[in-house]
Amino acid sequence: MRILGGFFKRLQKQEPEEGWRKSLKEGLAKTRRALVEGVDDLIKRRKEIDQGVREELEELLIAADIGVKTSGRLLETAQEMVSKQESAGLGLLKEYLKEAIKEVLVGKGKGLEIGVEKPLVIMMVGVNGVGKTTTIGKIASQFSAKGLKVMLVAADTFRAAAIDQLRVWAERAGAEFISQQPGSDPAAVVFDALEAARARGMDMVVVDTAGRLHTKTNLMDELKKIKRVMGKKLPGAPQEILLVLDATTGQNAVPQAKLFDETLGITGIILTKLDGTAKGGVIVAIANELTVPIRLIGIGERIEDLREFDPEQFVEALF
Repeated sequence: MRILGGFFKRLQKQEPEEGWRKSLKEGLAKTRRALVEGVDDLIKRRKEIDQGVREELEELLIAADIGVKTSGRLLETAQEMVSKQESAGLGLLKEYLKEAIKEVLVGKGKGLEIGVEKPLVIMMVGVNGVGKTTTIGKIASQFSAKGLKVMLVAADTFRAAAIDQLRVWAERAGAEFISQQPGSDPAAVVFDALEAARARGMDMVVVDTAGRLHTKTNLMDELKKIKRVMGKKLPGAPQEILLVLDATTGQNAVPQAKLFDETLGITGIILTKLDGTAKGGVIVAIANELTVPIRLIGIGERIEDLREFDPEQFVEALF
């Protein structure tokens, strides 16, 4: 039994914690300007907490892509905090909002803390353009750097460019690479890869799949087939089905996550490109509307910019 519990936490020691906190704060700058600085302006303009303040705050939350449903929950929580204070002025409004967001996110961060017999099989899914292949490359690089034997599998056989891109990442990471000709049956590629992984004593197998429009039933059925083949070849596989979401899509990420979860039973979410959007509030909506944990977040191009999601740290950086 090889224990991988807390692996990413150990990786984080490679970069000083203060350096990561600074990177996270910088990565959330656009979201902070849209939400937190908007609240600061609201506090300066208004004299007391009234219905007008509530409406403006709701507009700010929705503009940050927190969504109508989650915004309502945050406002109710903040209102409860106000009601418990004999004299709750506007100066405390931001602190109430901060605590309300923490309440939604608490317990929703979970790293790849798994004890499994090797190999650990991770199936990566997501729509086109979310940064899935790049995310796979970063994960492979981080695990390989600690001496684990990693294999990348190119089950996105619909695009030759996807195979080539994953091959480049495998070379950079020092990982094994398995592929077949473009157009091959993805499930067959995975079947052969798992056989090779077991023979070669791999610690981890990360399977790249073709970008899927979550609304296309036939495409989602292909993913279900790949999952079934994994389980037949290697009982218990895949131990992880990770959905990669692009933060820049905002609220569109929520229905994506729900449909992928209904189809495959995803075990975790990776949210990328948080540094490139003012819509980072979507992470709060995801945490509120799904029971699936948020495993990793991406805030930049560097390999070390992919980290475990720490709710407390995230909120502190945002505010």
